[in-house]
Amino acid sequence: MFSIALPKGRLADKTSKLLFNLGYIGETPADNRKLVFCDAERGVRYFLVKPSDVAIYVEYGVADIGVVGKDVLVEERPDVYELLDLKFGKCRMCVAAAEGYKPDMSRPVKVATKFVNTALAYFESVNRESEIIKLNGSVELAPLLGISDVIVDLVETGTTLKENNLKIIAEIMKVSARLIANKSAYKFKTREIDALAAALSVAVSAEK
Repeated sequence: MFSIALPKGRLADKTSKLLFNLGYIGETPADNRKLVFCDAERGVRYFLVKPSDVAIYVEYGVADIGVVGKDVLVEERPDVYELLDLKFGKCRMCVAAAEGYKPDMSRPVKVATKFVNTALAYFESVNRESEIIKLNGSVELAPLLGISDVIVDLVETGTTLKENNLKIIAEIMKVSARLIANKSAYKFKTREIDALAAALSVAVSAEK
């Protein structure tokens, strides 16, 4: 059976609809509240997991393929194949600070984020010493309460930043959903995985 790991939320909704329209699955998460969907007729099983866990399920072979944000791949660096940019779930990884922020170059910049590895790599790339403060939510509060100088976070519309008097001061990378594959599974199911990736690529392109 062909196994697919999908992230809960909008990416799962979008991907499952594409798979449904392509005939790979017979029902979508919107149809009910199940977490595991098995379609014996089509030989496909797919399941919903926390977005940050998709790559883990794929890397360890629980799923043959999965859909995950580029931010997760950069942050977690899983040992998987990245097959396709699905062109949806678009946002940006950015550095943001309070209005009027002026960097103090005499000391390391304090950075609040849940993307620790991404933030470290970025500030190293611009030759800026940093002190990373890991937060798991509401990072926008950190500069406002004096915990950090800046934040590194995903930005979709920028509304949350504006509402908290924050502004983008640097863009680290553009982010979108990616199709990934387990390396062993790809070796033994190359034809099936490539066929699915090709079908998804055509379907995504047709929506533009």
